[in-house]
Amino acid sequence: MSPHIFSTPDPDDTDLPVIEEIARLRGELSRYVSQQPRRWFGDLRRMSFARAVRGSNWIEGYRASLDDVLDTIEGEEPLDATAQTRAAVAGYRDALTYVLHLAEAETAIDESLLKALHFMMTKHDLRARPGQYRQGPVWVADENGEHVYDAPDAESVKPLMGRLIESLDDDKSAPVMFQAAMAHLNLAMIHPFRDGNGRMARALQTMVLSREGIVSPIFSSVEEYLGRNTAGYYAVLSEVGQGSWHPQNSTRPWIRFMLTAHYRQAWTLQRRIHETEHLYDRITQLIDRHRLPNRVTGALADAARGRRLRRSIYTRIVEMTDGEPVSDLTASRDLKAMVDAGLLKARGAGRGRTYHGSEKLRNLWQEIRTARPPRAHDDPYKTLPQQPLPGMSN
Repeated sequence: MSPHIFSTPDPDDTDLPVIEEIARLRGELSRYVSQQPRRWFGDLRRMSFARAVRGSNWIEGYRASLDDVLDTIEGEEPLDATAQTRAAVAGYRDALTYVLHLAEAETAIDESLLKALHFMMTKHDLRARPGQYRQGPVWVADENGEHVYDAPDAESVKPLMGRLIESLDDDKSAPVMFQAAMAHLNLAMIHPFRDGNGRMARALQTMVLSREGIVSPIFSSVEEYLGRNTAGYYAVLSEVGQGSWHPQNSTRPWIRFMLTAHYRQAWTLQRRIHETEHLYDRITQLIDRHRLPNRVTGALADAARGRRLRRSIYTRIVEMTDGEPVSDLTASRDLKAMVDAGLLKARGAGRGRTYHGSEKLRNLWQEIRTARPPRAHDDPYKTLPQQPLPGMSN
């Protein structure tokens, strides 16, 4: 007889409007992007990926700036993050990249795949037993060192994980956001590994969501939202878990929390689309005015939002946005031209030189952010039936 795990509730009348609204927002994103090529779409995807990596690691105490996460993702040496944080971010980058790659291949999820992802995430720390289930007890402690959750005993891990894998097919009739949320919850509660369970649970959720087939699987992820709302995330896990393995408990609070996360993240993404498009339009005007090459657009967009640049970073951004490599000499000339135009400011010398958005460039982004509408839809369970979120217009 298969062991019991937390069960998936049926959607009720309060869930359905939220599910429909999230689907509508993502459908509009798909139509909006497919209407015509958007030069900034790759930028949006890159930043979404970086924020997801940062959010999931932030929850676990690996506090890296967005600059350092972007540097790590792009193969650069971060300037501020500790060696341990760099390794954790790089490991999660590799695992999440693989998850998104698997979305295209429609690969089945099994225990071997999950162990491989765990190895990618934790290979920098042998104490975590990368790619292997734990052999002893584990627990979650709060900031005061008090146990707030005790995981099931080690002997239960393998059968419970087997049941979790089976459930990924059992729940096919449920909405995909329910399937993903329950996979996340069950892995987090089983706590099959010595370390890295939270990151694994969030990566599994993103993997299940990737089956939805929207424009890009990364836009289904709520890892950024969870990183920004860690207290609420742990509170609902504690509410459902009640200190130890209780699979008979209601999972509806968890489902409502995750649907709210999807709703808010979709709202944030919609806002970012408009802001990114506006930013690129304004930068294009600056480029024309100063007679700069079009290839500098992505780098200026990053600098406007506060990212520090280096010559090597600039060449990578150009290659990612334009698909064409640039020489070191061309990169140096481009950066000097942007400094001469008053759009960048150089700091340091030699290999340590960095470039930062000028006040003029930063103010441009600040003006765009200041014009954003107030967030009026924090709780979709209260506001959606009466006040639906406006869709995107072109």
